[in-house]
Amino acid sequence: MSSPRVGRRVASPRVVLAGVIGAGALGSGVALTATSGWLIVRASERPVILTLLTAIVAVRTFGMARPVLRYRERLRSHDAALDDLARARTDVYAALVPLTPARLPRRGRAASLRGVVDDVTDRVEAQVRVTVPVLAVTLTGAGALVLCTLVEPAAGIVVAGLLATVAAVTMVAWRVEARSQVELGTAREELTRVTELVASQVDELQAIGATAAALARVDEAHAAVAASTRRQAVGRALAAAALPLATALATVACAVVARRGGHSDPVTALLVLAPFALAEVFGSLPDVARSWARAQASATRLDFLLDAEPAVVDHPQPLSGRLRPRRPGGTPHLELRGVSATWDGTRTHLPTTDLDLPAGTVQAVVGPSGCGKSTLLAVLARQLDPSDGRFLVDGVDVRDLPAATVRDLVAVVDDEPHVFATTLRENLRLARPGADDRAVGQALDDAGLGEWFASLPNGLDTVLGSGGQGVSGGERARLSIARALLSGRPVVLLDEPVAHLDHPTAVAVLRDLVRSRGGRTVVVVSHRPEGLTDADGIMDLTSPEVGLVGQVG
Repeated sequence: MSSPRVGRRVASPRVVLAGVIGAGALGSGVALTATSGWLIVRASERPVILTLLTAIVAVRTFGMARPVLRYRERLRSHDAALDDLARARTDVYAALVPLTPARLPRRGRAASLRGVVDDVTDRVEAQVRVTVPVLAVTLTGAGALVLCTLVEPAAGIVVAGLLATVAAVTMVAWRVEARSQVELGTAREELTRVTELVASQVDELQAIGATAAALARVDEAHAAVAASTRRQAVGRALAAAALPLATALATVACAVVARRGGHSDPVTALLVLAPFALAEVFGSLPDVARSWARAQASATRLDFLLDAEPAVVDHPQPLSGRLRPRRPGGTPHLELRGVSATWDGTRTHLPTTDLDLPAGTVQAVVGPSGCGKSTLLAVLARQLDPSDGRFLVDGVDVRDLPAATVRDLVAVVDDEPHVFATTLRENLRLARPGADDRAVGQALDDAGLGEWFASLPNGLDTVLGSGGQGVSGGERARLSIARALLSGRPVVLLDEPVAHLDHPTAVAVLRDLVRSRGGRTVVVVSHRPEGLTDADGIMDLTSPEVGLVGQVG
């Protein structure tokens, strides 16, 4: 599967137009300097004032045009880049969904987050940081070359040499930057991973007295990034030193050529100041080399992140001819027949399993870590296709149905539910954006959070998470269940929902869910027995007869 080339459109018509406008701004600056030099020297000769009017008007025109054109260039280029950035991030999310969760562990959560945020940004911003300035510098340099050649061909040769030198220095700077990008990218990825790990486990680290050791690892990661950044800066330092030196030498050479050519003092001033003014034009090129190298490295990482075969073979239209599986009573009948599954294709992560889930069933699945419980839920959620056997939804094989059709039936609750730093209302309406306050309150009630909700000072407007209302482990688990209930989906899959809770809280959470499920099918995966006595059946994945469902009596 070829990955989508996210953010690769770096020469759209709007960007090209911005580059042309930028060339106008830079050209106005060069023309302003050269014309001013001619005017000052010519005015010192005290000619008739009428002979200076054209130059005076030109100086004023170039002086006003420069900021106006610069503003227009920035406005157009940034507008194009922000528009493309929004589109690129949407494309990345769309490309990641089929790869979740089976194909993302090869890079990890931190690397995936960096790909979605930093890598996409670096790649798209190359429009502003690379394409626009390169186009503007090229056009401005060409204009200066033509001007100097028309006045004095020898000066044109000097300017052509200057432009060639600038191009060579920029290419060398880019090569040095690009060579260090892999090292710097690895260091940044490690810093992101360590920082995310420490931030997410801060309570556990404090509990075991490992805060100092964790902070030491963060400091080491920061030091590695700093060292890589210093080594990478060599290219920019080279360009920053070489470009002004080359411009100064070209200015001196033009002065010599102008004197030998026998030109008047005003023309000599023009020929000297034209290449001198190019120093400002070339000032952006060190950053161009850096941004170019970063954009290419980001594109490589994005390709690696997205270039994978999805774990689910999706069909946009149902092959069976049905628009969606039949759902009697709103809840489908799910059935696994001889299903086994693998995440990586090298070993079996779910042994051959038979499971019958009539509508409204509460099924518990137990077994030690690594026996395939989470893999079973991934198959039921259509996040992973069976490697053998059949998964039926109301008698229809899921391979004959669009993946979205099956996923729309399922709400998943994992063992680390996230609470967003926003209001209670928006934390729940994530599951169903159009839900009104009455539906949100009912979901909280059904999840056993009625009393807690009544005690909140601002009701549904109470801000949770960082800087807001604190949430305990049990409340967090119940909030995730409330989200699942509010979604209205007829099948709820719970992956170790009470893994971090004490026994009474675990029992209460699961009993409240069973009581309020409202005809939904519920599958609970756990390696603990708490709260499972209310299930219709318990299946032990380590049992030799794994397909048999033990009834709880």
